[in-house]
Amino acid sequence: MYTPRFSNQSDALNQAEADVWAVSDRAHELAGKGEDVVFLCVGDPNFDTPEPILDFARARLGVGRTHYSPAAGEPVLRRAIADIETRVSPHPCSPDDVVVFPGGTNAIYGVLACLLNPGEQIVIPEPMYIGYVPICNALRLDVRKVSCPAETNFAFDTGAIKRAITDETRAVMINTPVNPTGAMATPEQLRELAAYCLERGVWLVSDEMYSMITFARHHTSLRTAAENLDNVVVIDGLSKSHAMSGWRLGWAVARGPLVERLTQFAGATIFGCPQFVQEAAAFALEFDAYFVRQMRDAYRSRRDIIVERISRIPSLSCYSPEAGMFVMVDVSAVADSGQAFAESLLDAERVSVLPGAPFGASAANHVRLTLAAEEKDIRRALDRIERFVTSGSRRAG
Repeated sequence: MYTPRFSNQSDALNQAEADVWAVSDRAHELAGKGEDVVFLCVGDPNFDTPEPILDFARARLGVGRTHYSPAAGEPVLRRAIADIETRVSPHPCSPDDVVVFPGGTNAIYGVLACLLNPGEQIVIPEPMYIGYVPICNALRLDVRKVSCPAETNFAFDTGAIKRAITDETRAVMINTPVNPTGAMATPEQLRELAAYCLERGVWLVSDEMYSMITFARHHTSLRTAAENLDNVVVIDGLSKSHAMSGWRLGWAVARGPLVERLTQFAGATIFGCPQFVQEAAAFALEFDAYFVRQMRDAYRSRRDIIVERISRIPSLSCYSPEAGMFVMVDVSAVADSGQAFAESLLDAERVSVLPGAPFGASAANHVRLTLAAEEKDIRRALDRIERFVTSGSRRAG
């Protein structure tokens, strides 16, 4: 009898810490059976892609922009990205510094695959984006995690990152603003870290997917803050800021030989992104101010609703994030862990939230609530969470 065999890399890609989506999967099963489940677990914007972007994409489809694209991306999109980088940075950016990928996660995979060999060390602060885990597993990287503890509101800690760098470190990867915490690095922190990494001969990769969703202050890109860009890579995209998650469009901005490697990688693995999608993305970047502001204002309002309401629920606490699409809620006073709280909350009140542990040990006693839900659903979920917490003295789990 034939027994199929699979690669270790495919096994690694399927590994997730603590079954992060188990609660969400069960919530969808309950909803499929007709249960009234409120979902506060996903990071997919609940807005439609703005109509002018859709119209532009339809027009480009109509003129036949459905063929192969250059490996590094369509010139019009690379120019639009370079123009933005040049406007906000003291360092001029050329379209030749940009490589387009089908989504930010794929860009991260491509960058790390081009920078590190199996077994080599990368330093990553946590809590961190869940998607980093299978990528690093698949590439067989030695991940050295740096804790950004809840006691400091998960604040970016340049000193801790620098102390984690060893002679074996080949790269540091940061995320600002952070998924899931909304923490942001300051320009001074980025400048200091970039200089230190350059001195140590270490690549510094910055995932800036939430760069346009900030509340307290404007985002500063690593590319803007760093004095020297030789070791700097910036990754961004349109999934969150423009409600274009399903369009699968992201990019990496780097210099020189790395751009050549990334272009070769993209040509060999994806053979270019769809022409009409890239051209619609270029249009979105040029005519986006009104729509981005609308979505950002809605996220800010939802954040304030959650933070204010959580502050009035006994034994729960949270801080108001500076950016992003999520609020981290500390449930340590009512549950043995975020996982236990999420499971019990779904059982008792049919609300789906994401446990914090898969983002890193620092978030193990937290759950993540998304801002990507209608305000009425957020309020309904908060009513149920309050009822769950105050209905009895037992600890969840």
